[in-house]
Amino acid sequence: MALSLNQFKDDGALQKNNGPHHEEPEKTMSLIECRDLLAPAGGMDESLGMPSGCVTLVGAGPGDPELLTVKAARALGAARLVLYDHLVSPAVLDLLPPDAERIYVGKESSRHTLPQASIIELMVRLARSGRALVRLKGGDGYIFGRGGEEAQALAEAGIPFQVIPGLTAAQGASASTGIPLTHRDHACALVLATGHLRDGQGLDMDWAMLARPRQTIVLYMGVNNLPEICRQLMAHGLAGQTPAALVEKATLPQERCITGTLAELPALALRHQVRPPALIMIGGVVTLRSQLHPASITEPAPAQAIHAVA
Repeated sequence: MALSLNQFKDDGALQKNNGPHHEEPEKTMSLIECRDLLAPAGGMDESLGMPSGCVTLVGAGPGDPELLTVKAARALGAARLVLYDHLVSPAVLDLLPPDAERIYVGKESSRHTLPQASIIELMVRLARSGRALVRLKGGDGYIFGRGGEEAQALAEAGIPFQVIPGLTAAQGASASTGIPLTHRDHACALVLATGHLRDGQGLDMDWAMLARPRQTIVLYMGVNNLPEICRQLMAHGLAGQTPAALVEKATLPQERCITGTLAELPALALRHQVRPPALIMIGGVVTLRSQLHPASITEPAPAQAIHAVA
């Protein structure tokens, strides 16, 4: 069962949906009418091994289902009710039981299926109705995933919850592209930052800190603001020749990695039509891609068997 909450407002309307990208007008129903979702479960939900009403915040990783933690895969395999985001890959969703109830609450740039406050309200209402549920987020929920806000709201509401971490996109992209995040010859520090505007405000970032030498910068959600990001970094002292990369759809079969320099990056993004989800990686470590990219590494020959001599 899949539901989208495109019109969940004060009246608590749910919108039936065949999937996250279905755009036809659909019939809405109120949360009160959605009895199968809000009916008290009571007792214990043995599938997750904890009292019913508990929320499990799960990091789905960067997309490749084989990068899920064992604990996350176990939670998904036992899930009965799941609220999932836009960045959760179809391959990860395939790990859910066929009869699991799914509610899509995805957010894309400038297009939110459901405001964050309403997502939190829905989680609290479902948990208070006695339903154990999984809140599934791409990457790691505590790294630019607003998982901290959701956990805080659950704690304040007295809702029991647990957090299962996921591989963040920077780690997945690092391994799949051959760009290490740290290296003694290139970077003694790692900075993860968001290049996303908050509530329509300008990019309020510590540019002087970001422009320091001998560090790796990974910017999440920054593609739409790439020209301003590059301009500010160069204006604050980071050389335009600093190696840089754009990694689109990291760890997925459609992954693309486009390398160049900081000064070239905006033009490269336009030329190659880079679209979110994409990471911006800046620093000397980018030069190691030609040597460390998995596709450039030759498989070693099989070792010959050693026979014992009597």
